Amino acid sequence: MTLETENTIDRLFRLGKTPHYLTPRTQIIRIMKQVTDNPCCAGCCWIGRHARVCHRIEEPKNTMTNCNNREVVVVGSGLGGLSAAISLAQEGYSVEIHEKNSKIGGKLNFLSEQGYTFDLGPSILTLPHFFERLFARSGRKMADYFSIVAVRPHWRSFFPDGKTIDLYPEPELMAREAVKAGASAKSVECFLDYSARLYDLIDRGYFQEGLDSTRDILRFYGWCALPRFDPLRSMHSGVARHIQNPYLKDIFDFFVKYVGSSAYRAPAMLNCLPTIQFRYDLWYVNGGMYNIARGLQKLLGELGVAVHLNSEVTEFRTSQGRVTGIVVNGDRFHKADIVVCNMEVIPAYRDILKEDATFLRSLRKFQPACSGLVIDLGLDIQYPHLAHHNFFFSGDQQKHFDSVFRKKVLPEDPTIYLVAASRTDPTVAPAGTDCLKILPHIPPIDPEHPLQLDDYTRLRDRILIKLEKMGLTDLRKHIVFEHFWTPYDIQKQYYSNQGSIYGVVSDRYLNFAFKAPKHSSRYDNLFFVGGSVNPGAGMPMVVLCGQNVCRDIVRWDQLT
Repeated sequence: MTLETENTIDRLFRLGKTPHYLTPRTQIIRIMKQVTDNPCCAGCCWIGRHARVCHRIEEPKNTMTNCNNREVVVVGSGLGGLSAAISLAQEGYSVEIHEKNSKIGGKLNFLSEQGYTFDLGPSILTLPHFFERLFARSGRKMADYFSIVAVRPHWRSFFPDGKTIDLYPEPELMAREAVKAGASAKSVECFLDYSARLYDLIDRGYFQEGLDSTRDILRFYGWCALPRFDPLRSMHSGVARHIQNPYLKDIFDFFVKYVGSSAYRAPAMLNCLPTIQFRYDLWYVNGGMYNIARGLQKLLGELGVAVHLNSEVTEFRTSQGRVTGIVVNGDRFHKADIVVCNMEVIPAYRDILKEDATFLRSLRKFQPACSGLVIDLGLDIQYPHLAHHNFFFSGDQQKHFDSVFRKKVLPEDPTIYLVAASRTDPTVAPAGTDCLKILPHIPPIDPEHPLQLDDYTRLRDRILIKLEKMGLTDLRKHIVFEHFWTPYDIQKQYYSNQGSIYGVVSDRYLNFAFKAPKHSSRYDNLFFVGGSVNPGAGMPMVVLCGQNVCRDIVRWDQLT
């Protein structure tokens, strides 16, 4: 197939027309072409036969670019922005960060009140070797900046009928849990083999090479490799092909939580997510997840990167297809040779660059992933049967996914994620008490049918009642502190698109789980980083994105 024919097919699909002559091969390419990014997120590790890939930590490299002190402005200090800033400073660029909030970290945020400390954002660290690279490239060790500890079990899953199942990366322990669920250990092993094949395929090119377009995918993998992505199945059907047990099917379907999407609409290649967790383990940061941000802030200082807090970028000045600089807090102009935007793609183009409606319509396939109702509770007791990470499953998970992602209504019986971090770190709560983070997935804000605070409050009540019925007896009577965030609070705090938590939704009918490209198609010196661009949401993915953006900028700079 010639490049001209590929481009013709691409235009026809964008217009919603399917050429009758498409072969199965071009049908796969149609799917792969629908966007340019794959979401993945956090995870951990199947220790044993699934642990055959070992990532080395890169040693410092003498790759200093002849950048002549070119000035890079990074807009936003989420993990993607911090990773890009560190990587660019290591390449010799003059870098400064502008952050609208009073501390760095973006969604990696925390709250401390009355002796309780809550991770407001991410609660799980996976793929720590992605983070270690940032330190190794400056001849440093991550352990000197923050320390991590493996969590056991990975998750504890509670079901309405009283069944409880734990996830472990050790094969013998996971085999025991499979038998407890009424399944065979072999079915789990076969599924994890399938997951590992997907992960190795995706990691080799899409993750590590930072592939960003259909042409990149085809050039790297070739036509023959495309069926190995399992492109004709959904994530759920990929799970169901290997696992028939209803408990384990729900558990492995819900790995989609890492990207805030539906297992029934996400592509099967997202079944790579369990390998991230089973192969590379699941970690906690001692003292709270925000210590990652503190460690990166220390490294930024050592590299001479200026960080401006309470410095909101309100405008990008542009001229002749380039961004010439930024306007901060409505009046102060800062010149920039290169701009890295850690703000999500659609809000940045719509609200900062004021792009026209025609261009914004071209971004509709990058619809927001789900939002969440964030409920943080300080209690006067402990619930000893809780693990660090817990999931209280819906009685009908397909209905839950359908409510949130198709009907876009608040679920009647949501699957609930609950974190009891004091199981690993007793410093986050007073002795003998629990601090709980409770997070059900809910639809992002619908501007045409906005919900009110009362709607979210009623959902909050249903969630607490459900948790009481599923073993947290008299939960509401033991609350001594509560913090409560709706999607509107999330949108206000982070300027995320419609209050999304996970950037862009992974939907095989919209975008095949690809995100927006990292290099702007409108402005030559504008690059994006974070969960709305490839490879997508999750702490390790946005850290990897920052490193890949740096590599793209160096290559681009050498050609301009």
